[in-house]
Amino acid sequence: MNLNIIGYFIYLAITVFIILKVGKICYTNGNVYVAELIPNHKEICQKINQVLLLAYYLLNIGYCAMTLISWEKIISINQLIETIAIKTAIIIFIISILHYGNIIIITKYIQKLIK
Repeated sequence: MNLNIIGYFIYLAITVFIILKVGKICYTNGNVYVAELIPNHKEICQKINQVLLLAYYLLNIGYCAMTLISWEKIISINQLIETIAIKTAIIIFIISILHYGNIIIITKYIQKLIK
């Protein structure tokens, strides 16, 4: 029995939930962070944060969908659980790297603009 279709739905449900939850948290807390980097420009900070959120969603959900083509045929429940766990861990790792990368890039860019 091919369990790939079931795995796809479970994987996408888990990863999309994680992506949306982390995105919302980063968006909410990011407003404060970006506002401190660019004082007295609340509207620009809001727009920057919205663009970052949209790019975050598009990149991560797109990557999740693209990883589906690299799955091997799943023939057992154990293999299904293992595949979902590994693929989900990879997505969480990528999200964390992108988050810290964004913070570093934005901080360096804004500091350059301020000087």
